[in-house]
Amino acid sequence: MEREEEEEDIVCLDPSFFMNNDYQLTTFTFGSHEIELFCLQSASTDFDLTGQLVWPGALLMNNYLSQHAHLLQGCSIIELGSGVGITGILCSKFCHKVVLTDHNEEVLKILKKNIELHASPESLGNSAELAAEKLEWGNSDQITQVMDKHSGGFDLILGADICFQQSSVPLLFKTAERLLQVRGRGKCKFILAYVSRARSMDTLILDEASRHGMRMIEVDGTRSVVGNLQGVIYEITLN
Repeated sequence: MEREEEEEDIVCLDPSFFMNNDYQLTTFTFGSHEIELFCLQSASTDFDLTGQLVWPGALLMNNYLSQHAHLLQGCSIIELGSGVGITGILCSKFCHKVVLTDHNEEVLKILKKNIELHASPESLGNSAELAAEKLEWGNSDQITQVMDKHSGGFDLILGADICFQQSSVPLLFKTAERLLQVRGRGKCKFILAYVSRARSMDTLILDEASRHGMRMIEVDGTRSVVGNLQGVIYEITLN
């Protein structure tokens, strides 16, 4: 009898219960550039599906890049934690190659849909090669696969509002270090749009950059309020 009662307490829920796929085509403006893409207007229940939204740090990053488009001209770029792809797609207006990455299969679906939207003949002003790759930070096999597939390396690594889980930060910097090493010291930089949500995270990202032999510099004039929080742009290079 007790065994039957225990079994009655077990609740099985379909994983789709936690998902929100109500994507809406939304227009964003950065300087003179407009981008349309599919994204959610509110988050899914599953914490792992945060990439379905456009985060405040992505707006910070895109405003910065739209004002400093010369940094992107002719570059090959990889974005970490691309989500719906708003930053990588803006970069594609200026770069010759953009590789957008994420680790979550559901997020990759909407990312690829947005890439298709901007790679179509109806989409004007994009001349860059756009590609989506699965990349889980710290996963050596996946990092190697991406590096082998794009063996020329990258001029820039981008990350917009991707530091919100403390456990993932060491893996993020491990991944960035591998990617920076392809080109060597001074030939590639990691641009991070960071939004401060906890002092412990503020300290952690500085400590991890140092531990991985990186120099982390705040870009002058980029500290601002985004979504009622402090945001800033960092440039990170190998020492």
